[in-house]
Amino acid sequence: MSQEADIAAADGLEGTAVAVEFDDGSVAIESVDLEGRGIARRQGKVVFVDGALPGERVMLKVTKRKPSYELAEVEHVVQASSQRVAPRCAHFGVCGGCAMQHMDPAAQVAIKQRVLEDTLWHIGKLVPQRVLPPIHGPAWGYRYRARLSVRVVVKKGGVLVGFRERKSSYVADMRECHVLHPHVASLLVPLREMVAAMPARDRVPQIEVAVGDSQVVLVLRHLIPLVDEDLAVLRAFAARHDIHWWLQPKGPDTVHPLEPQDVDGLAYTLPEFGLRMPFKPTDFTQVNHAINRVLVSRALALLEPQPGDRVADLFCGLGNFTLALATRCREVVGVEGSQALTDRALEAARRHGVDAHTAFSTLNLFEVDETWLRSLGRFDRMLIDPPREGALAVAKALTTLGADRPRRIVYVSCNPATLARDAAILVHEGGYTLKAAGVVNMFPHTAHVESIAVLE
Repeated sequence: MSQEADIAAADGLEGTAVAVEFDDGSVAIESVDLEGRGIARRQGKVVFVDGALPGERVMLKVTKRKPSYELAEVEHVVQASSQRVAPRCAHFGVCGGCAMQHMDPAAQVAIKQRVLEDTLWHIGKLVPQRVLPPIHGPAWGYRYRARLSVRVVVKKGGVLVGFRERKSSYVADMRECHVLHPHVASLLVPLREMVAAMPARDRVPQIEVAVGDSQVVLVLRHLIPLVDEDLAVLRAFAARHDIHWWLQPKGPDTVHPLEPQDVDGLAYTLPEFGLRMPFKPTDFTQVNHAINRVLVSRALALLEPQPGDRVADLFCGLGNFTLALATRCREVVGVEGSQALTDRALEAARRHGVDAHTAFSTLNLFEVDETWLRSLGRFDRMLIDPPREGALAVAKALTTLGADRPRRIVYVSCNPATLARDAAILVHEGGYTLKAAGVVNMFPHTAHVESIAVLE
């Protein structure tokens, strides 16, 4: 079932919604959904309205009709919200990179907090005992990771480099971007010119961006072997714009630096813990480095690891939380599904001298059970940081441990729906209490809701 159908069904079951439609055909917007769309009701249906803000009265244009809901876009704002602002970017509304630039940044955070709380209740029937202060930081220039599409479009003057258009596979005709790291944003037009000069221009579908503390890397995906002329163009661009090229001829495992000496240049820092974390440009790392530093600090403060504790870090990746935990507790066990990632996390632990406090295990955490969890030994505390799919198998396994379960769990989530589902299992079946929850504004101007929750 789609998100729209889920919301429409929940609305009908609760019976609390009151349609507000005016004589001129305009409607009142009462809230927003997980994609940042305004929600209105009319003629017995929920209406999802692109570009509308809570508290507004708008005229809308319906773009799709379904039995229980409709999709629409704003045709005219009759009464604007006090939270509405002029978007900074000229491409807003066409480019799919942002969904909420028309809303004051502080209001965006408040809306995301409301979305988190509503989702916890609707899916999990949960209310946190405490709402955590939101984690937020710079609203612009925060994207240190991005995937830019590349297309040759003769009708638009040649090569396009940028994000996809909203609800479309077309590449937006971008000449500026205010959420990308400023150095990368300044390269949007030069990259178009560079690709146009390459013999392989028709076979270059994307450029991936990875920015570290002292280096900017661009990963060029190419579908045919590059010839000397292509390589000369790339090298000239790198020298002129102070960037480093990596090449990806096939899958992620084929990524390699154009210049061999660039193999170890990328890293981000966690100064509070004295850590410098190296990574490869296609590794998963947080998009927003400033927020990640605060998130790691907040997560450890909420987990409250003690010097004698044994802690599990599930979905540990490169050790973003693991190494920080290793500076605070007796032992931390990082678990991840990729052997390559756990090997590099262990290497980083050795480099920082905390390997005596760490251990790593490679396992598919989407298929774990009680037997596996018990085989790792008892943990005093646990940190869980899963992808959007959540940690369903882990949550179910934890409910079987009884007195051996961790005293406290901190769950870092990039999907409120799966957080609510997993937290509901831990509370209603596992005997935990949802002590606190709050949002992490990792992606300003988007509808993406990152959050953190504490269970005890």
